[in-house]
Amino acid sequence: MIIGIGSDLCDIRRIERSIARFGERFTTRIFTPGEQAKSESRATRAASYARRFAAKEACAKALGTGMRAGVFWRDMEVVNLPGGKPTMRLSGGALARLGRMTPEGHEAVVHVSLTDDPPLAQAFVIIEAVRRP
Repeated sequence: MIIGIGSDLCDIRRIERSIARFGERFTTRIFTPGEQAKSESRATRAASYARRFAAKEACAKALGTGMRAGVFWRDMEVVNLPGGKPTMRLSGGALARLGRMTPEGHEAVVHVSLTDDPPLAQAFVIIEAVRRP
């Protein structure tokens, strides 16, 4: 059953300007070291950061909190499964919120879709509760 859904659209140029203006102060405040390493290795660095930014916003919406109620930017990390499929690794307040919204006897699975078509980046996050066997 779906227990959360969120989407976000992000202007890549806005992220590009933030990186130019604030540099590491911006990237370390918003992104985990893993996300920074992934984005810094890309030819389209700003687009990579923008997709991840949109995913964090979408995840916060799917959690039903936004960036409040103890949910912080770095509590949500875009990671790739072995086949390359993106998902979210939650920690801190985001993980605690996920635990509270997941029905007993179920486990949460976070589905993520990322795309960009410059100048925009988009993300969808669906949180599914799957019954434990």
